[in-house]
Amino acid sequence: MSDDPKLNRAEGQECQQQTSDWDMVARKYPSLNTAILLGILFIAIVFRFHKITLPLVDGFSWREISTAMMADNFQQRSWNIFFPEVSWTGPGPSYQGREFQIVSYLTAVLYQLFGWQDWFGRVVAAFFGLVTVFSLHRLTALCWGEMHAHAATLAYALMPAAIMIDSSFLPDPAMLALVTLGVWLFAKYWAGGSGWLLPLATVSFSLGVLSKPPGIAAGAAIFYLMVCWIREKKQKQATWVFLSGLLSLAIISAYFSWAIYLGRSYPPFHVAGTGGYIWDDGFWTYVRDRFYFKSLWNTSVLWFYGYPFLVLLAVGLWIPLSRAEDPKQRSLSAIPYVWLTAAIILYLAAAGEITSNVWNFHIFHVPIAMFCGHGALLLATLGSRTVLTPAVVLRSIFIVAIALAWSTLPLVRTMKKPIAMNGKLLGEELARLAQPGDLIVAIAPEVGDPVAIYYSRARGWVFPPGGGDAEWSKFVADDATAIAQLEELRAQGADLFGVTKNATDKEGRLFIEHHDGVIDHLDKTATKLADLNNLLIYRITRP
Repeated sequence: MSDDPKLNRAEGQECQQQTSDWDMVARKYPSLNTAILLGILFIAIVFRFHKITLPLVDGFSWREISTAMMADNFQQRSWNIFFPEVSWTGPGPSYQGREFQIVSYLTAVLYQLFGWQDWFGRVVAAFFGLVTVFSLHRLTALCWGEMHAHAATLAYALMPAAIMIDSSFLPDPAMLALVTLGVWLFAKYWAGGSGWLLPLATVSFSLGVLSKPPGIAAGAAIFYLMVCWIREKKQKQATWVFLSGLLSLAIISAYFSWAIYLGRSYPPFHVAGTGGYIWDDGFWTYVRDRFYFKSLWNTSVLWFYGYPFLVLLAVGLWIPLSRAEDPKQRSLSAIPYVWLTAAIILYLAAAGEITSNVWNFHIFHVPIAMFCGHGALLLATLGSRTVLTPAVVLRSIFIVAIALAWSTLPLVRTMKKPIAMNGKLLGEELARLAQPGDLIVAIAPEVGDPVAIYYSRARGWVFPPGGGDAEWSKFVADDATAIAQLEELRAQGADLFGVTKNATDKEGRLFIEHHDGVIDHLDKTATKLADLNNLLIYRITRP
């Protein structure tokens, strides 16, 4: 890339001209754009539904299992969506402060209709991912034109992070799908669409933010367009948008106030997503940790994007599109920049939380896909006056091949490794040995992951017991404390104790080595039911 701003501007104008050429072709052959969109949707389906029946044992296992437990409890205990409940804090009730449970509730409905399958949640998430693909395409077409819409949507369809999150039992796919749909509907309304688009956009966007709070960043695009109306002195339209926004914020605030109250009112007094923010850790702590940029870089390179997508993103950001002549189109073309800026501000305020729970990066993926698509077009059309040449087609194929070979295939394979499989096997063995009503205590390969409890189809506790301010991802310092914790759980009704032999806490300590005294205590006070290569199970006897 040249450092000459005139040359960069010329390249941006050439890409804009090529987009206009494509739009002229598309107007002549209107079915062409539809065929391309359907092709991209098919690609997205292939990658999101590949290995859709994988158990919940991949890199996101811990968070997926909690979502899956809430689906179980909706179907088995109560259909009240305002009382999400997990199964890893004893006999219950174990209500927690959580986001609005759209994905888990729809999954519970599937359980009721078709019976329990652990992968139903992945299917629900994947369908929301396809809604994102469609909404992203239409939003990009509105902002930058049809050719950019194809490129951006293909980038999203192939982006490793988007594939992984969209095929995981998480609330984030619903969040991104609904806020993207909401922003597109509102942008369409702003550009002169039907008045019914405003309430539809409000409902969709509100549900998206209720699904996961990071979705609020996308609201910056709506606020920006409202400001554009104010500057144009269109006070009536701006007032309706302002009132719709107030209603949306009131509903969102009311729900999350309830969620905080619920989480603070029931053991283990857990409200999801608390901690790790700049106001919790302090500004200078964030500065000292350099806003977790090292963790961000490692996640980006090794998990989420890889070098090809990062290069496309850099090119797309470095060389902007040429300035549109129509003022309305200029305003629309700024939406990706506004969305990305808002997401960056969100990251700067919540870097500790976001880098610890990396699926929260999903709110970035719409603008990232748009800029990756723009970067790909710039590289593919380099030196060409039109997109309809063999050279452009060959370069496009080459860019896609590099992205697939160097990013999509290896990184998705890495993220979907069954790292918690021993926890699933422990849970299934516990299910075989348990009697009706038994409560279990289980330690998975990653300490704190409730995967073994989930696959035991019972209720119980992770060990060490977690929730609230308690630290459940590392072992206590000595055997005496751990034994006291175990005895307390026995007094509360624990019947079975299971541990995988590779159970390791976040400090790298192996349970069977660090807590060999606990194993000795169990040998003396409990009945050993299983001692296999990968797990230990005891029946806890009553005093």
